[in-house]
Amino acid sequence: MQPIFRVANDHVIVSPDAAGPWDPSMQHGSAPSALAVWAAERIPTKSPMRIARVTIDLMRPVPLTELSVETEVLREGRKIQLSAVRLRAGDTVVVTATVLKIRQDAVPLPDDVRELPVDLPGPDDATPEPADFSTSPFVRGMTLRAARGRFGVRGPGAIWYRVDWPLVEGHAVSQAMRAVIASDFCNGTSAALDFHSYTFLNADLTVNMAREPVGDWILLDAESWIGPDGAGLAMARLGDARGYFGRVVQSLVIEKR
Repeated sequence: MQPIFRVANDHVIVSPDAAGPWDPSMQHGSAPSALAVWAAERIPTKSPMRIARVTIDLMRPVPLTELSVETEVLREGRKIQLSAVRLRAGDTVVVTATVLKIRQDAVPLPDDVRELPVDLPGPDDATPEPADFSTSPFVRGMTLRAARGRFGVRGPGAIWYRVDWPLVEGHAVSQAMRAVIASDFCNGTSAALDFHSYTFLNADLTVNMAREPVGDWILLDAESWIGPDGAGLAMARLGDARGYFGRVVQSLVIEKR
């Protein structure tokens, strides 16, 4: 597989394989979201830190054209760093992101503070979800295993995701990138409406992580709520081989086809 992005300074070449399911000329939301995380991770910090929260606002559909990336430190401290990332297509800002990093410092905890285990089949025991359910090239670079429910089928679902794409040429896919890539699939993991009758695109993506995930597989244990006036909410607990480690929320735009 060829990398989705090639980055030189602030200039980004985008592969056609970044395309998503809603429009073949536009990127899957996971791709620019992962690029924003990658850019934020390149910003130096005063002490060792990790990403604790990512908020992505999809200002416009992100085209399969060359992009530029801008970063800015909004708050710099010894305990946290808050940064902003902007992706532009020409002169138009198509994605904005804010990324919160928190200092890594081991803290002694009471014995009764433990991680919540995942009480679902792991990826080796879950049901394979063939990527041919989607016309999206980006989705075909993912491996999915259903622990509960099925992708795109109405109702809550729990699906393991593994990204197989190299995202940025010359760089490994970080654990925070893996979490954000999987998180963008939340609305399909817990579809509350029939995909053939409705669209339910996400306008944003917020991922919070109590710790950094481990391993290649990320679980979305998800559900969706649909309002009566064209808006909805998709949300999930994020898990890995050790247990649950975070949450994701998406604001959905509901339309009849």
